[in-house]
Amino acid sequence: MKFVVLGAGAIGSYFGACLSRSGHEVHFLARGDHGEAIRSAGIRIREPEGNWTMRVPATARPDDLPPADFAILAVKSYSLAEIAPVARRVAEQGAVLMPLLNGVEAFESLVGQGVPAAAVLPGLAVISVERTAPGEVTRKSAFRSVVAGEHAGGPSARAERVVAALSATGCEARVSDDIGVDLWRKFLFLASMAGACGLGRASIGPVRTAPLGRRLLERAIAEIATVGRARGVAIPAGEEDRVLERIGALPPEMKPSFLLDVERGGPTELDVLSAAVSRYGRETGVATPVHDTVTAAISASLRL
Repeated sequence: MKFVVLGAGAIGSYFGACLSRSGHEVHFLARGDHGEAIRSAGIRIREPEGNWTMRVPATARPDDLPPADFAILAVKSYSLAEIAPVARRVAEQGAVLMPLLNGVEAFESLVGQGVPAAAVLPGLAVISVERTAPGEVTRKSAFRSVVAGEHAGGPSARAERVVAALSATGCEARVSDDIGVDLWRKFLFLASMAGACGLGRASIGPVRTAPLGRRLLERAIAEIATVGRARGVAIPAGEEDRVLERIGALPPEMKPSFLLDVERGGPTELDVLSAAVSRYGRETGVATPVHDTVTAAISASLRL
């Protein structure tokens, strides 16, 4: 199959390189020093199973991207407005657009910026991967998974196709019967961990072992679950405990990408993480004191 990767950061570079290595034709939209490094020497992947390099076609010019079967959109939320016209053009040329963005509103955001709704196949990625040098990304987690499913629910041929392609690379991939619920399950995990680590300016290990650290995580998770259910999302019973267990199993040195952005001085994805939880809470009448605090504290610190 033919793929284009819009946003060749850590996640886009990783999964795009894996698809290319598996024999698919993959073209990257990559700019700056990262794009220059890819064009000159390929993408270097460092991961627990070993290191490897993949030479791939990459361009800084959206007009140079060829038509494709699928387009993987893997930018940070704060870059979505910039890339949306390119995503719209690629979709109008026939590609199925699969966003792997954080938060729970990527579908609505893309459609609101002119991307045809019928072209969007919502997805999510669960992986810890970081761009560690121009042209190089490092996977730090044992896990690497992708979930895709139709916005209206249920399986589809196109979801099965992209999941089969990703599964063949060695990644864990599956088709979701309810991608909305799966997005919220990831949201519970990511927004809670990101908020707590952002407040503490620390990796997850020190946060977990700090006085009241576990209580902070419990409350952050509970707030998200409560607002999600108030919005009509069928978050399974007991999901809060499962998320807390997953966070407890992470390596102590694990840092969410949100914390890395905070440490660099921004921009960050605060608006689609804790700030979104606070907004949902106000809309549904649910108190969200932990995420309100994260939003106020991080916003203030980034203005210094």
